[in-house]
Amino acid sequence: MGKIIAIANQKGGVGKTTTSVNLAASLGVLEKKVLLIDADPQANATSGLGINVEKVELGSYQVIEHTAVAKDAIVATSSPNVDIIPAHIDLVAIEIELVDMPSRESMLKSAIGSLKEEYDYIIIDCAPSLGLLTLNALTASDAVIIPIQCEYFALEGLGKLLNTIKSVQKIHNSDLDIEGLLLTMYDSRLRLSNQVVDEVKKHFTEMVFTTIIHRNVRLGEAPSFGESIIGYDASSTGANNYLSLAQELIEKNK
Repeated sequence: MGKIIAIANQKGGVGKTTTSVNLAASLGVLEKKVLLIDADPQANATSGLGINVEKVELGSYQVIEHTAVAKDAIVATSSPNVDIIPAHIDLVAIEIELVDMPSRESMLKSAIGSLKEEYDYIIIDCAPSLGLLTLNALTASDAVIIPIQCEYFALEGLGKLLNTIKSVQKIHNSDLDIEGLLLTMYDSRLRLSNQVVDEVKKHFTEMVFTTIIHRNVRLGEAPSFGESIIGYDASSTGANNYLSLAQELIEKNK
């Protein structure tokens, strides 16, 4: 039985898509069967794995709307053991279209429930907002990973996200766990980076992953080649960081 993990934070630019794509690729390399669901209208996870967003005919939009079966929207990627349900810019409209639907928060959950039998991990790349799309992802998930960048406003908005998670636990999904907080964009030369790490660890102790994702040029370059960091440069710091995160996740879920 697979585990569904949402990668969420309403702040943009904290490394959600980078983490979704590279954690999926790293788990795949470690011989886990992974499905990545792109639930962000920007569709960066889709293009980041080399899929032409313009040519996506079936994707997360149709799956959430229930106009297509999730199985039919799955596309194989060049990353070993990783499949994807891609996104398309159409996804922008879904928040408005879902508003009047009954059980609108659990449309994704009912669409992908049966896929848990087929995969070890299902990873959902969330949009940078706390709207209906993210709510659907949290309602469908067993756990959530929250990326936090090691920068000045790191903890700003985290309280809001934790409150949203609490209300999802209370109303829609009592089984939702916080898998962990993931520190990203760490630069050991900056005092600020180290202060953020200390601050987050002080406040959230056990909830913080041991693995920290360092700032890494190769990580930034990989998506423009339509590859994960594992495919683009397996010897880079970024690849080592995400492999270490994947191992930590597997250990945690034994």
